[in-house]
Amino acid sequence: MKKTLALPLLAAASLASAPAFAGSMDTAPSEPVIQPAAPAPVAPASPNWTGFYAGGQLGYANIDSNAAGVDGDGAIGGLTAGYDYDLGNWVLGAGLDYDWTDINLGGAATLENVWRAKLRGGYKIGNGLLYGTGGYAGADTDTLGSEDGYFVGAGYEHAVTESFNVGGEVLYHEFENFGATTTDVEATTVQVRGTFRF
Repeated sequence: MKKTLALPLLAAASLASAPAFAGSMDTAPSEPVIQPAAPAPVAPASPNWTGFYAGGQLGYANIDSNAAGVDGDGAIGGLTAGYDYDLGNWVLGAGLDYDWTDINLGGAATLENVWRAKLRGGYKIGNGLLYGTGGYAGADTDTLGSEDGYFVGAGYEHAVTESFNVGGEVLYHEFENFGATTTDVEATTVQVRGTFRF
């Protein structure tokens, strides 16, 4: 009797401790891996123009006057420095230029330098700035002395890196009664420039 009861109890205990198998013996299909969506491309931010800059410029000047034979043309170049403030799409700034030259004005004089105190305002186009400029100008000669006047113009500047820009500028200058004479002088300059921003 003891043997008869022991066998069924032993069989039941073996079944209870054995792992349970249910359903098919095939492996369950794995869940599909969901890849996250690629981030949308971000347009590069246009440069921030706020800050000081300094650099150099080089170009060509053409000088005319209302006096017969007092004119000339030649190379001009020098230094530029200033400060810009970025308003979003628009940029406002102020700066100073000093250019050296050696343009013979028909034997009457030689233009030796031109300096400018300027304001500028422009609109950002991608990494560039299209701007208008104007302000106060002075010119010195070797024999006619110096004279103050004004200038207006336009330019374009492009940010090559975060700290270096290249650009070009066309300016029209006017000096009336140069050197206490009745000679009015007009000068047009075309220059390329490179500036470091900091």
